[in-house]
Amino acid sequence: MSRLRYVEGPSDNRGAGMLRNTVHGIRATYETDREVIDALLPRPLEALERPEIWLQMVHVAMHRSEDETIEIGALTMTVPCTHEGAPGAYCFHMAMEGESVVTSGRERYGEPKKIAETHFERDGDRIRATCTRHGIPYFEIEGTIGDKIDQPLEFEEHIFCYKGLPSISTPGEFDGDVFLTRLNWERRYTDRRAMTGKITLRESPWDPLADIPVRKLVDMQFVEGGTATGGQLLRTVPGEWIAPHWVGRMDDPRNVGIELGQRKAA
Repeated sequence: MSRLRYVEGPSDNRGAGMLRNTVHGIRATYETDREVIDALLPRPLEALERPEIWLQMVHVAMHRSEDETIEIGALTMTVPCTHEGAPGAYCFHMAMEGESVVTSGRERYGEPKKIAETHFERDGDRIRATCTRHGIPYFEIEGTIGDKIDQPLEFEEHIFCYKGLPSISTPGEFDGDVFLTRLNWERRYTDRRAMTGKITLRESPWDPLADIPVRKLVDMQFVEGGTATGGQLLRTVPGEWIAPHWVGRMDDPRNVGIELGQRKAA
């Protein structure tokens, strides 16, 4: 009997539940310019008083089933914000290893994932990690691990993303509804330690994180433990609210960006 695997067959290990992960890596927050945050954050999300970027650069072991684990490195960049008063963070950049995890996250949750090369190295309490695309190590974080910190080991974080289909015929528009989604990340860390270090953002026309400068490193931590991840749809949004930001999901070195201080009203 022949088979056709372009049509999904029965499976006992596919479901809509939370994905279990084991992680270790660095969480950090840095202060940037207010005008950067004002231009970077799409509606209907609301900025916080302090113009900050929260990020994580971690090694993830994704336990897809009892006998299947995928190990990747992953960079997540976000703007802390609120939606209807509820705290969270808008994700404007995700880069990680592995085509399957990139495509599934983009299509299912609207995550702005890109395929990248990541590198972690640790020498005692010293740790360094990089993210590279198109041959450019455009992100680097390094530091020294210190003492345990008195912060929760178990808590939940919420990350906002946008899910839509760009129009076939009209650039800047979408075919069908655009959704605001929320990722629900349940943290179950076993260790959380303070760090001192630095973040380096290098120029790249494909991934212009250098346009979001590090003015002050607010916090850096080393963490390890478990994470359960899932998500949900929050609401539909007008396509024009997110259309100018969609370029961040693409590799378009021709994009010259906008002049700051002139955020368009929608």
